[in-house]
Amino acid sequence: MAFGEERARSVLAACGHDPAAPLLALGENAVFALRDDSVVKVGRSVELLARARRELRVATWLEAEGVPAVRAARPEARTVLGHPVTYWERLPEPVRPARAADLAGLLRIVHELPAPPFPLPRRRLLEGIDRWLRLADGAIDPADAAYLRQRRDRIAVAVEDLAPRLPPGPIHGDALPRNVHIGPEGPVLVDLETFSQDLREHDLVVMALSRDRYGLPADEYAAFTEVYGWDVREWDGCDVLRGARETASCAWVSQHAPGNPAALAEFRRRVASLREGDARVRWHPF
Repeated sequence: MAFGEERARSVLAACGHDPAAPLLALGENAVFALRDDSVVKVGRSVELLARARRELRVATWLEAEGVPAVRAARPEARTVLGHPVTYWERLPEPVRPARAADLAGLLRIVHELPAPPFPLPRRRLLEGIDRWLRLADGAIDPADAAYLRQRRDRIAVAVEDLAPRLPPGPIHGDALPRNVHIGPEGPVLVDLETFSQDLREHDLVVMALSRDRYGLPADEYAAFTEVYGWDVREWDGCDVLRGARETASCAWVSQHAPGNPAALAEFRRRVASLREGDARVRWHPF
């Protein structure tokens, strides 16, 4: 059975939880609210088990460093029906949507941290492309998949040659306002599974891409750069990291294409804009 809400609920039941628990999010993970005010995350595949275990270690480390971030409710990840399962403290209801400036403030805190007392991987944006395209097999044009793989290989070489402007160190890895929760006590960082040790510019390019591809208002982006203190677009490596992020984001959508016409249409839109080199084409969040 392909991963989706039905499969995730079967894992939930196998864990001994109510399979009718409220679904909070569905993406790389299915996230459910439990009756004890905790949250359970069911990962898409067993390949993500190591990442789930690392996310728990990151949460413990950030708590010790005093960083406002989501906290683990249980210290260990387990595998159920071939899916990684982790538990988290449930956050209070948000008082407002997160804004770009909220994210910038949290990134300043994270980017000042020293390395944790355990290894973090590099932010290899392009590593998931084969897995996502494999999950999309039969739903997308093989020529599009081949194009993305060729683009990945070309960009991967360019990424290795980048000279950073900022000192490398811990990064969030998927730095978007959707990964910030605004509770009664202020902004909290969530979704820690892509925490890495790499170029700090990775976290900043995400918002530059949001401005150019997803229609983030110019004033929101300006607030982001003002709070952070620097605009990554001034860096001559920005286009390379942006290209890596675009390639990965395009392939990520492909895994949802089987049985989902909206995902297939968005995948085709993204691939066409990359092929044509048209940075003006707006992409739709998915």
